[in-house]
Amino acid sequence: MKASDLFVKALENEGVEYIFGIPGEENLDFLESLRTSKIKFILTRHEQSAGFMAATYGRLTGKVGVCLSTLGPGATNLVTAAAYAQLGGMPMLMITGQKPIKVSKQGKFQIINVVEMMRPLTKFTKQIVNGNNIPSLVREAIRLAEEERPGAVHLELPEDVAREDTTNKPFSIMKIRRPTANERSIDMAVQMIRDAKRPLLLIGAAANRKHTSRTLRELVDATGIHFFNTQMGKGVIDERHPAFLGTAAISSQDYIHCAIERADLIINVGHDVIEKPPFIMEPGGLRVIHVNFSSAQVDDVYFPQHELVGDITDTIRKIKDKMVKSPNWDFDYYHRVKEDVEIHLHDRNTDSRFPIIPQRLVADVRAVMPPDGIIALDNGLYKIWFARNYKAYEPNTVLLDNALATMGAGLPSAIGARLVHKDKKILAICGDGGFMMNSHELETAVRLKIDLCILVLRDDALGMIKWKQEGMGFQSFGLDYGNPDFVKFAGCFGAHGHRVTSAERLSLVIKDCLNSPGVHLIEIPIDYSESYAVFYEELKSRLCVL
Repeated sequence: MKASDLFVKALENEGVEYIFGIPGEENLDFLESLRTSKIKFILTRHEQSAGFMAATYGRLTGKVGVCLSTLGPGATNLVTAAAYAQLGGMPMLMITGQKPIKVSKQGKFQIINVVEMMRPLTKFTKQIVNGNNIPSLVREAIRLAEEERPGAVHLELPEDVAREDTTNKPFSIMKIRRPTANERSIDMAVQMIRDAKRPLLLIGAAANRKHTSRTLRELVDATGIHFFNTQMGKGVIDERHPAFLGTAAISSQDYIHCAIERADLIINVGHDVIEKPPFIMEPGGLRVIHVNFSSAQVDDVYFPQHELVGDITDTIRKIKDKMVKSPNWDFDYYHRVKEDVEIHLHDRNTDSRFPIIPQRLVADVRAVMPPDGIIALDNGLYKIWFARNYKAYEPNTVLLDNALATMGAGLPSAIGARLVHKDKKILAICGDGGFMMNSHELETAVRLKIDLCILVLRDDALGMIKWKQEGMGFQSFGLDYGNPDFVKFAGCFGAHGHRVTSAERLSLVIKDCLNSPGVHLIEIPIDYSESYAVFYEELKSRLCVL
């Protein structure tokens, strides 16, 4: 068969459902092979969006998401998405085209060294120089993309190689059991937890990837150990649980940090230093047990005293089986911290000011979203408010990026989530800045005839940076811009536009849009002044409960 046919069959063999992207003339053989495949091709309006969609597919399924571009500018447009997947631990395969490599017809036109460009951004990158190598390269790339820690991989298919005849077949897929932590390390960890007075459980992104929810919940229920999570660890255990203390959405000084500062041991499950750290370790201070698929990456802010390296779920199960409640434990202070956190997080939830304030926004969204509904957050100041105030009830129901923290991912991520979960309510939440970076994907969503709700928070500025600018004592400068009429903008793409004109109307409009077919965009103005009032003024004078 033709090499491009073999490539598509190898992807089918791996269980690939979708390929997102924008093909060029160098991809036409591959596109023709894809035409008769059971894999669905999703044409996007920008390669970056295609990468965000593929990465989100990988994040939600644990299987590789695949995106496609041509050479040169098409490939360079995948760079941000590559970093997004690599830092966020999302399995993604990028396929790029290239001019013929055996006989040059156009000199160096559009040619850059894409493989070397991708090398620092991926786990694996390779140019295919022989069609017979396709089965092994596809198998190796996808194995590495899905293997812990997941990430981005890249294969370049030159157009002359794509046309070659080949007699090879796809490789068989062998499932490999992940290694487990050894018993002696488990016993040492159990003893450290028993000896501690105020142990605290931290849940990070890797626990969300492998769905360790049930095992961690059993550990918490059996021991009464309190827990908190990172932003990308939200929802692993239902955040309505009585032992939940909160999400570390700010690096320090928030009320949740009162508990962290009093802890003498943190059992750190699935967190690594790529995600913005929720606490700062100091020599001779807090002790940490590192529980993850791989050993700790030592950093100035992270140097654990003990490590359990291996399958997370298996490790937690073994700890649970050996753990009994210790007379050393004293969780009374955590109870008081929880009460204090709840008081502050519910403050101003019903405030009727308009433009809407973040506290009311988060409370209203939580009230209308079902337990398994998914919010896909772009990157901006509102992300901190949602991470901090929005309680997630199930794993992977809050999609945010706290690793690369890139703008522009909210809408494409929501489209990817919709294709994975056709029966769930999906709400994209974007600032006006991030939304406009990939707003063209409204056309993609409408063309796909999916049901999707998009909330655009309008402040006509880069709100996060304005907040930082104000916090540093600088005058406002260089961060304001104009916006289109978002209701008309949505209509131009065939979507339904809605404008909220009072705080009381927001929840009603979101609820109606979530329950109506088609693509709905809701514009609401937002007042971020509460961010300075709370995150700078209030938290600066924070007093921990006694």
